[in-house]
Amino acid sequence: MMHMTFYWSTSVTLLIDSWKTESWASYGLTLLACLIASAFYQYLEDRRIQLKLIAAVGSSPASASPIEEPLLQSKIGRWSATKFAGAALFGINSAIGYLIMLAVMSFNGGVFLAVVLGLAIGYLLFRSGDGDVAVVDNACACA
Repeated sequence: MMHMTFYWSTSVTLLIDSWKTESWASYGLTLLACLIASAFYQYLEDRRIQLKLIAAVGSSPASASPIEEPLLQSKIGRWSATKFAGAALFGINSAIGYLIMLAVMSFNGGVFLAVVLGLAIGYLLFRSGDGDVAVVDNACACA
């Protein structure tokens, strides 16, 4: 039966029926996998943001001023490798995020703490400098 409240036990079923922990060793490896997956989630998010910044800088020529550009630009025909790579990274990162969410929904306290710790470590290692750079999708203030 599935737990509906947080519980503290080394016996947990995570994501699929065959991923069951019955010993401290398997439970520890499961917590380590959750921690690494959470940190990897933050790493991929950093890579996606960096790719978006590269695409934004590469798409606008340095000589063009914002005044010369029309207010409404057509996005048809602006397909590039960076857009496809960004979409692929977004899809992979979303899938990992949903799997992490489902792992937390096992309601095991250790899994919850491992995921939160992994997200915090990943943020510290890969994304703590995000405040220095602002990514603006739409230059219009009313959007």
